[in-house]
Amino acid sequence: MTFKKIIPFILFFNSSYLMADEASLKKMIEASYPKLKVESIKKTTYSGLYEVFMGGQIIYTDEKFSFLIAEGHVVDPKTKKDLTGERLEDLTKIDFSSLPLNSAIKTVKGDGSRILVVFADVDCPFCKRLEQNEFINLNNVTIYTFLFPIEKLHPDAKNKSQLIWCAKDRSKAWLDWALKDMLPSGKGICEAPTEQILALGSKLGIISTPTLIFSDGRRMLGAQPYKEIEKVLNSIKL
Repeated sequence: MTFKKIIPFILFFNSSYLMADEASLKKMIEASYPKLKVESIKKTTYSGLYEVFMGGQIIYTDEKFSFLIAEGHVVDPKTKKDLTGERLEDLTKIDFSSLPLNSAIKTVKGDGSRILVVFADVDCPFCKRLEQNEFINLNNVTIYTFLFPIEKLHPDAKNKSQLIWCAKDRSKAWLDWALKDMLPSGKGICEAPTEQILALGSKLGIISTPTLIFSDGRRMLGAQPYKEIEKVLNSIKL
């Protein structure tokens, strides 16, 4: 699995900032992290903390921006609910209907009644593990695989993606590679949607592979156990 940490754990104090509303707080944060865009700011109901969604994750600060907490989750001690996790799930939901599924490799298992999307890099070992150990146990599901080569990590991934996409049977070509390390014998001469998929992934904030997207817009990172994938699939009303 490839993963880029956007913000390391930081805890610091700065007493020079005055009281701030959400707009001025946004300016202060973006001044300190000019390469990152603040997507939203919301005041929470706990201890005067502000929830800041940026870089694909939730961080916390106060109205003075006198400290910043990243990679920490707020948990309700009574219900044991991960409040940060629930908010992050809501903030990162995807409009599933907007996904260009015709640019993905379609694999139907059983009656194909349940739908799942995965962004996968052909040279990502965790993507192969997902197919070999988890997806192989799924049934009655249609899986749309977007080939998402991360060239900085896997220089040959784009070429392999081209070969697989241009194969006569794309689903078979993908599974032959994921399960058997067998690439198609063709020359890969066709128009593949690789650049469009890379742009789509960037727009959706896809920063690791595999990334799973369910039909209700929820996303799941990594080669999670198939039972966890089943649990989400079964929770979605058809």
